[in-house]
Amino acid sequence: MTDIDLVVAGAGGGLVGALRAAELGLSVVVVESSEHFRRGNNTSMSTAMFPGAGSRWQAEQGVDDSPDRFVDDIMAKTKGKADARLARTLAQVSAPLVEWLADAVELPLDLVTDFNYPGHSVTRCHSVPGRHGSSVIDHLARRARAHPNIDLLVPAKLTDVVTGGDGAVRAAVVRYPDGTEEEIPTRAVLLATNGFGADRDLVRRHLPEIADALYQGSDQSLGDALRIGGGLGAATGYLDAYQGHGAVAAGAGTLVGWATIIHGAIMVDLEGRRFGNETRGYSEYAAELAARPGATGWIVLDETVFHQCEPFKDFRDTVESGVLVWADDADGLAKATGLPPGALAAELETAAAVARGERTDEHGRTNWERPLAAPYAAVRVVPALFHTQGGLIVNEDAAVVDRDDRPVPGLYAAGGAAAGISGHGADGYLPGNGLLPAFGLAYLAAGDVARRRTP
Repeated sequence: MTDIDLVVAGAGGGLVGALRAAELGLSVVVVESSEHFRRGNNTSMSTAMFPGAGSRWQAEQGVDDSPDRFVDDIMAKTKGKADARLARTLAQVSAPLVEWLADAVELPLDLVTDFNYPGHSVTRCHSVPGRHGSSVIDHLARRARAHPNIDLLVPAKLTDVVTGGDGAVRAAVVRYPDGTEEEIPTRAVLLATNGFGADRDLVRRHLPEIADALYQGSDQSLGDALRIGGGLGAATGYLDAYQGHGAVAAGAGTLVGWATIIHGAIMVDLEGRRFGNETRGYSEYAAELAARPGATGWIVLDETVFHQCEPFKDFRDTVESGVLVWADDADGLAKATGLPPGALAAELETAAAVARGERTDEHGRTNWERPLAAPYAAVRVVPALFHTQGGLIVNEDAAVVDRDDRPVPGLYAAGGAAAGISGHGADGYLPGNGLLPAFGLAYLAAGDVARRRTP
């Protein structure tokens, strides 16, 4: 086989790297282990939120934003523990990335203005109609399959990366379903294989607080990048970081979505009581919910919140599954959910008083759009691990570095394969901290490969 300019392992964010590299005139092979990747990877399962600090859509809406402001938000959310170099790199590329996705890839992006996620000081998340990653991955896959410079090997698995005596990448080893292997000559490999959320042993080792929760991510997130990169001397970091979620519908497995909370819903445990400030973030609420009796709770909303959340495909899927229950008043809701009637009624009354500004919330919540009003709806939720946020350390070009911060020549990482910008644990996660490193680092890697290609 003629030398390929770039081999990409993983057809999630990796497709962005492939499309950018092909646009720059490179020959690309994408190796994807699952033939069902268009519905089974983490991009397809996401809510398709892309932060873009200083984008043209923000300018049109009069939103004052900048990479500096985005970095400040990242550092505030992570209590100063995020990788500062990577935070700066991704904040700077975020607006060019979303504009390139819209202009060159023709992804129908627009600024989300009807609500703002916790941690973002301004509205900077951009999304597609339906706000679901399945349409994003479908679009990227169609574009990649149609491009003459891109070959997709599906299903096939990258099992190793071969280096020369100088430590530089020389080939990618690919295994096919029949067990045969092929060595593809290349001087650059992009690991976009996601993290290790599907490897329960690695999760228990690095993320014990969430190890018993539902895993709601790709079954191919098996730590391949850690294994391959580690074998080449790569540095790793932030392996205790992850994105959790406290709003997966029990019995349906669908995402209720934190927009319910932002619009005024509350979460109660099996005792009918709120147990924290829900608006701090959905990621950290996974572990908090996991620690409650029965590791489950209920999100309580009303008709107004219900209609505000209908633009989300995930929420519509939850409704269609039939797991929402409705009641005309607090007593009826208690009967429908099995929650203690006195406690639930008192909690609803207290939350409404706080939302009206009549008292201070004991949990510190200050973001209330309006009080909930009967009739009420409720859905039982369970905590989930969505994806890990630690991995191989990369520099400003998405190049994997060793323990002395020297690039491993020709080796790149993006998304969950790389250490992200969420600091440690779950509470540093900002909405978009999954897709921005996945797409942004892949985009940057393609550019660096193109600059370094020998004429």
